[in-house]
Amino acid sequence: MTDKVHPSAKPPPPPPVANLTIPAEQLNNNAGRRISYRPPQPPPRCRRGCCCSLCLWTTAALIVILFLAVVAGAVFYLVYQPHSPSFSVYSFHLSKFNLTDTAVITSSFNISLAANNTNRKITFIYDQATVRLFSGNVDVGNGSFSGFTQSKNVTIMSTVVGTSKTDPIDGSDVAVVKSSLRRKNLVLRMEMETKIRAQIGTVRTGKLEIRVTCNGIKIPIPSGKSASSAVTTSNVKCKLAPRFKIFRWVI
Repeated sequence: MTDKVHPSAKPPPPPPVANLTIPAEQLNNNAGRRISYRPPQPPPRCRRGCCCSLCLWTTAALIVILFLAVVAGAVFYLVYQPHSPSFSVYSFHLSKFNLTDTAVITSSFNISLAANNTNRKITFIYDQATVRLFSGNVDVGNGSFSGFTQSKNVTIMSTVVGTSKTDPIDGSDVAVVKSSLRRKNLVLRMEMETKIRAQIGTVRTGKLEIRVTCNGIKIPIPSGKSASSAVTTSNVKCKLAPRFKIFRWVI
């Protein structure tokens, strides 16, 4: 007979689980390798806002400075009421004028120029001035006025102007002078150049170069030893213009 094997009612117990021991050094190494969480950084702010602010404040500062300058100028004008000096021909005498065969001019003029300062609180200080006379484009005489200081008054400047060179004039300009000699009437233009500064109390400004141009001087050419005077000096108009030097150019 064959013996029958009956299974047991209880299953066999599972095999025991072995306890794994991890060294402390390995745990420390693994802990050092952990990646810590960092929140995302905000994007860098654009520098355009700083530039706009800088431009805005610079513009505001310039506007304020300009406004203060306008206010200061208005106060200065109301207090001092400045006026530029004026000039006129006081007297004009021609004692000699001759054109040689070699186109050399010899001349002698006695000139008096009046400078008028109408400012009560402003004094003008003039440097030595150079004077030149022109007939058309021909230089017919040159001289100078001495420097002076002028408060509120009329100052008369006198000098003798004549030719100081023996160079012949150009052929194209000889015809203009010969025409004046035939008509016995000389039409001249006078130019005076100097530097001027203003003084208010103890404060002095910088020097400004000016040019005074007097047009319309008509004077008869004398004959012999008689002197001739410009009778029409009241019709002579003198104009003052400032001159500014930019590098090598004078405006």
